[in-house]
Amino acid sequence: MHRIRVHVRVRGRAAGAAVLLAALAGCSAASNSAPAGSARKSARVVTITVVPKGRQAAAGKPVQVTAAGGRLTAVTVTDAAGHPLTGHVSADGTKWNSDRNAAPGTAYQVQARTRAEDGTKGTAASSFATAEAGLVNKVDWRPGAGTTVGVGQPISLVFDRPVTNRAAVEKQLKVTTSNGTKGSWGWVRDWSGKDRVDWRPEAYWKPGTKVTLKAELNGTDSGAKGGWFVRDYTTSFTIGAAQIMKVDLDSDQLTVMRDGKAVRTIPVSGGTPGGDTRSWRGTAVLLAKEGTIKMNSETVGLGNSYNQMVDSSMRLTWSGMYAHAAQWNAAYFGKANRSHGCVGMSDADASWLYNRVRPGDPFEIKGKDTKGTVAPGNGFGEWNLSWADWQQLSALR
Repeated sequence: MHRIRVHVRVRGRAAGAAVLLAALAGCSAASNSAPAGSARKSARVVTITVVPKGRQAAAGKPVQVTAAGGRLTAVTVTDAAGHPLTGHVSADGTKWNSDRNAAPGTAYQVQARTRAEDGTKGTAASSFATAEAGLVNKVDWRPGAGTTVGVGQPISLVFDRPVTNRAAVEKQLKVTTSNGTKGSWGWVRDWSGKDRVDWRPEAYWKPGTKVTLKAELNGTDSGAKGGWFVRDYTTSFTIGAAQIMKVDLDSDQLTVMRDGKAVRTIPVSGGTPGGDTRSWRGTAVLLAKEGTIKMNSETVGLGNSYNQMVDSSMRLTWSGMYAHAAQWNAAYFGKANRSHGCVGMSDADASWLYNRVRPGDPFEIKGKDTKGTVAPGNGFGEWNLSWADWQQLSALR
């Protein structure tokens, strides 16, 4: 059997004892020869093996270091940049397992300290490398780092490629909050057609909550046709004031509630009754403030009904429902629903609202003649599911 020579430093009662780590050759070896002229003593030798091994090892599995003939007292595993792969030694000291999987396309250095049964201490070093990933999966996430968002804002991860190993991925997503807020992940199909997982609390966030997500995905296999994740992701954000827009399309009024108090009521006009021109109902979370944009009815399946520039545009769904300025509809504000699905208001009211809302603010919309509830993947429609139903969408339920 071919053996790899490893530099070993040993100290203790048996000065001639040595410990060899030969993981790269798939075997282990040891030597206990004593220096010439010295009294020969019986020294126990610890042999160590490491898996994975080789220069093209499979990724996606924990690193394991095993000792025979003694105990492991410390193990460190680092990549080429010096980043550690943390782990723990078993109670009997014979095994060390990494807390996370070995990542693809990564070279690792292994350092081990041992104690033989007779007390002899030793150190050993070795290395291995994992094969490059064939397919790589990436993540787009909201909200962005350092942002302040509304009380309805979920954490949302949209994956570039399919995710079939959902439980494995979800286990790597860690959410911490400043006040112990509890929540649940739920898997939905994003409006783009991609796989998406969101985290929301049972009820709206408490203002002032600080939230951190650590998506420790590097080394996780997302499954068939999905490929590997080759990096970690993190984001931290803060929850702002409790600001909720109550939209009543029966009375055609939008009331801005801030910290439980009504601060302004705005006359509006929603989607025209009948067919696809009706507005959605339920909770629609503000996705983005897009300002002045060109709205074209052909992009939302309404033919050539309109094609114009619109001010103070606040996106509520990916399917194209906005709250925005609609001065051309002034005759209907507070009186009737005559839009193509959006919630329109005067230029002055739209500008006032636009300057005060932030992404994550909920718009709670009700009305008898609407076309249905905002779906979970059509923006952030998860608030339209009961807490029990939302929890059922977790891969770890």
